[in-house]
Parts: sequence; C-alpha cells; structure tokens
Amino acid sequence: MLLLNHPKNFNPTMAWPKLITLIIFSFISNTISQQEYVNNKQLDCENTYNSTSGNICNSVNSCQSYLTFKSNPPYNTLSSISKLLNASPSLVSQSNNNISTLQTIPSDTILTVPVTCSCSGNKNYYQHNTSYTLKTLGETYFSVANLTYEALTTCQALIAQNPSHGIRNLTVGLNITVPLRCACPTKKQTDQGIKYLLTYLVSQGESVSSIADLFGVDPQTVIEANKLSSAAIIFYFTPILVPLKNEPPKNIIKQASPPESPPPPPPANPEDSGSSSSKKWVIIGVAVGVVVLLLVVLALFFLCFYKRQPELPPPVGKPFSDSDNQKISDTITTTSTTQSWSLSSEGIRYAVDSLTQYKFQDLQNATMFFSEENKIKGSVYRASFKGDAAAVKILKGDVSSEINILKRINHANIIRLSGLCVYKGNTYLVYEFAQNNSLDEWLHSENKNKDYENSNSNSNSTCLSWFQRVQIAHDVADALNYLHNYANPPHVHKNLKSGNILLDGKFRGKVSNFGLARVMENEDNEGFQLTRHVIGTQGYMAPEYIENGLITPKMDVFAFGVVILELLSGREVVGGDKNNGLGDQLLLSSTVNQVLEGENVREKLRGFMDPNLRDEYPLDLAYSMAEIAKRCVHRDLNSRPNVSEVFMVLSKIQSSTLDWDPSDELERSRSVSQVSDSR
Repeated sequence: MLLLNHPKNFNPTMAWPKLITLIIFSFISNTISQQEYVNNKQLDCENTYNSTSGNICNSVNSCQSYLTFKSNPPYNTLSSISKLLNASPSLVSQSNNNISTLQTIPSDTILTVPVTCSCSGNKNYYQHNTSYTLKTLGETYFSVANLTYEALTTCQALIAQNPSHGIRNLTVGLNITVPLRCACPTKKQTDQGIKYLLTYLVSQGESVSSIADLFGVDPQTVIEANKLSSAAIIFYFTPILVPLKNEPPKNIIKQASPPESPPPPPPANPEDSGSSSSKKWVIIGVAVGVVVLLLVVLALFFLCFYKRQPELPPPVGKPFSDSDNQKISDTITTTSTTQSWSLSSEGIRYAVDSLTQYKFQDLQNATMFFSEENKIKGSVYRASFKGDAAAVKILKGDVSSEINILKRINHANIIRLSGLCVYKGNTYLVYEFAQNNSLDEWLHSENKNKDYENSNSNSNSTCLSWFQRVQIAHDVADALNYLHNYANPPHVHKNLKSGNILLDGKFRGKVSNFGLARVMENEDNEGFQLTRHVIGTQGYMAPEYIENGLITPKMDVFAFGVVILELLSGREVVGGDKNNGLGDQLLLSSTVNQVLEGENVREKLRGFMDPNLRDEYPLDLAYSMAEIAKRCVHRDLNSRPNVSEVFMVLSKIQSSTLDWDPSDELERSRSVSQVSDSR
C-alpha cells in the first residue's frame, strides 16, 4: 500500500487492477467474515472503531441469539433483568432451569437471555434494542454501557444511537436507546452446524479454551468467530461471541461455590426412628444443661477472682479494658481546662476500643526519643516495636473523629491505625509503616529513592515505572471506591493528594490522613453538605468546594484526577511545567485540556508525560489514563464520573498494562524514528 501511494511508484496500468481487487476483496470479506473482537477499544469513548460499533451484518437479517448477564443488585431478579434487556421473562426462565420470575438470584450468577437479533434498526450492525432511563446524576454513556449493561453495548454505540442527546447533555429522567451486541451465524458457520451465537462476558482469569469448555464447543470455532489468532489475548469484562450448535445448556448458571457443609449423618433405621428421636432430644437437653452450669460456675469464679486483684496499669501492646477507658475519661474531665487535650472525654471512650494502648516511654524507646534520625516528615517518626516497624504521628487538638473513622474502615489500600497514646495534651497515633514514604516524594523530590527498601525491585531505579504508576492509581481508586460505596457509613476523604498517598515495600498505594474526612449522611450518597470552613491544598480542591463550600464525593474524584495527572506527568500540582513560560500559578488540572484537545494530540501527550519514563510506556494506555483524569477534573461536578467508573477504567488499564511488552513500544519508537530519518 505504501508503494502504491508513493508518487514515484505510481503506475496507472498496474495500480487500478490492484485497487479494484482490493475493493472487491474488502467487500467480500465484510459479507462472509466473522466478527471482530472488541479488544478493549471500548475504553476509548472519544474514538469509534468497527469493533466498538457492533457486530457487522454479514448474513441473514434476523435470527435467534443469546446474551449473558450477571445478576447484581438492583438487577438480581429475572423480572428486573428481563425488563432491562427487553427480553421475554418466560423465555429467560425456560433458559435458566425455570427459575421464578420474582426469585432473588445470588450475586454474580450468570444467566442466558434469549433475544431476537436483527439488522432492521441499523443497516450495518446486528443489535437487539432496549431502552434505559437515566436514574442518577453523573451517569454517562460509559457507565451505562459497562456498569449497567455489563459490556453488552459500548459507549461508542450508545453515542451513535442517540445523536440528539449529545455526550454532555445527559440528565436524570432522560430515556436513551441501548443497542445490545448480538450476531447471526454466517453461511460458513451454518454449514458447520452452528445455529446460534451467544454474547458472553469474559470474567477475570478466563481464556478462550476455558470459555469453550464451559459451553462444550471447539475452541477453534470461538477463535474464528471473533477473528482472533491462536496467540491472541482476551480481556476480562469484554464481550466475546461463542458459536453454539444447540441451545445453551440450561444449567450454565455459574456462581461462587458456597462454603462446604459437613456431611449429613447416616440415615436412621426406620424401625428405631421414634426411640432414636427421643434419645436425641434427651442428650441435647443434658448437654445444654451442663454447658449452662459450667458458664455460671466460670462467671462466679472470675467475678470473685478479679475483685481480689489489685488494679494494675494495662500492659504495653494490649487493648484497653473498660476500666482503663473510664480512668482516662475521668482524668481528662477532672484536669484543668486550660490544657489542650487531644481527645474529648466522650470521644476517647469510643475511640480506644479495640486499639492498642502504648506507654509514652515505649514510644520514646521505639523512636529513639523522637530523634531527627527517625523523623520521616513533619511530626511523623519511624518506630520499631520488638522488630516490627511502625510510624508514630504526633497530633494536637481533638482527633477522636479521625480515630473513629479509621476504626470503622478496613481496606488493604488504606493505612491501618494500630494504637495510640495520650500524654500531656498530645495524642500519639501508631500506624502501619510505609517503607517507601509518600507518592509526592517519589514524583517531586530530588532524592526519590532514599528510603527505597524493596529488595524485589530494581534497586537502580530512581523513578516510578509505568507499571508501578498504574498500580498505584488502581490502588487509590480501589480505596476511594470502598470509602464512597462500601464503607458503613460511606465517607468523603476531603484531603486526597499525593502527599497523603503512602507506598509500602512493594510500592502499593495506601491512602492516609483522615483528619478532614466527613461522613456522607444521606443513604443514597448523592446528597451534599455545606461548610464555611474551607481547608485544603491548592491545586487539589474542587471548584465547587472553594467557591461554595460544597462537600460531595465528587470532590475526591477531582483530587484523584489531579493525582493521576501527577502520575502521568511527574509535574507539580501548582506551577505546571516550569519551562513553559506560562507562570508559576498554572494549575496542573487545567493543562490536560490543552494536551488532549486540538491537533497533534499524540505528540502533545508525549511532551506532557514524565521524561523520567523515557518513553517506556504504552501511549494508548497513557491516553486512556489522561482521558479519565480529564473527566475527573471537569469544572462541573455533574460531568465528573463516579469513582466506581474510574476504578473500572483503571482496572482495565491495569489489565492491559500487565499484557504490555515494553520491547514492543521500543521497537515502535525505533520504527517511527527510522521513517522520520528517511524523510
């Protein structure tokens, strides 16, 4: 093709036959070829590809087809799923062991849904149409396609199907048309005995062979149906076509295995059923009586024993007892009010429950008397308790709110609070130790690896690799998704920034510093709170918070978008590129629009990326990260995605990153360089 288009090599007598042949071949291939696998291109909502638009109409106009759908609230009954997918409840029931219409289906159960697939609504692509009414603020074509409809459609297909609404004009109550992906067998497939094509959602860890085994089909037919090579990689949470010679098995329902129960007792002899039953109840009654008697005796013994014991201070490393809590509370309430205590009398009684009490002397020994050598940053010190590393943070004022929050939440990507000490008006909080300090230091400090302790990584590295940056972004998104949607009650962090993201020995991100965190009071988590006391770090604070004191989960999304831009560019949040001549007050959040809009986006994106990466990153995935960051830092909070959507996008980017080979990018760069040199 390059030779054909080159002016020096153009020969009309030779070019036209080749061109006609190419057109005919292209036309024939479109009419008889199988379908093209989406290949994670559904992440790029700004661009349209053949695979994201749908499956090409290449055979009959209409046919019987099947979809799969995982049950999850609020779509966890046959009735709700059928309505969402515009399918017949009775046919769906028949395809899934005749389950009841109103029966609650366990989460992550896969159902097969029979639908009519046709080209009537669209001359180019097969689809089964349904409709959806937007229910909450912040819903986008991306969230509807991937979260609600579980990749049975794409954001690109939704945009094309609803041209009158526009990408940014989605409002609650708006009804949109949803084209669900389906396909009909080609003549070649029909000749092979294939009667149906099923659209299947790939789960994590699945492969072509495992999916083929699930349906009892030849893996080669799956490869051919999706135009895959034998060495191709399929991505989880993407749709793939499965050719079937018969209707899908009715027992395909797949769900998490329940915990194993003990084997049932051997059946009793029918002749002895009456006597054995009475004996059984006599034995149970005696056993219960004996247990109750033992408990009463033990209770009396411990009551008498502890009354005779002198009161001793609680040992180091043990949780507070109720009497300890009362002592501390009494001490605080009877002490002079001129002292500034760290915990309120009511707050500490709840805060110290289940936490470890430390003596001040033990903290001194663990931190070498809070020496400069052990200082990590500010009022945080490295400590060692019997060989176990920890971090001790000194705080003043009432910090019971932060302690109570950290006591309620439990997530691998949130720094863990293990204990505390109250001494002379200060509170000493003991946290798990993050060996590699904060993300801010690795991105912006000159001595980025001074505390590098990960023996499993490249010790010569002085900056975070692409793999590490994607993993950190994924970790933080996971933590925020937990705080907003799964913590009880949900919380807004309010102070997310790279300085509050700590890195452990394996460079896994952990969110810290919950001093400004707020509980989301509304059950639907869509409500907002107002404050006149605006506190935060310039560059990370959302516009609605700065201007109106508005507190919503979207302020965390804005700050996280800024963190993603830091990970991509390595630049400071305020000041941007110091060599660009745009002034010291340029905010990093405002630069992404200049990079991703207009012409030469790829070149501008390469110029935006951290030069320390030395082009060792996949540009397409970097674009996907920059695009989601751009949406996160949108000035209008309603145009920002929910953190669950951000988390899903980053999960897919992480999955793609694990399959990325750095040598491919290097070879591509060399090829581009050689082409440029030849010109």
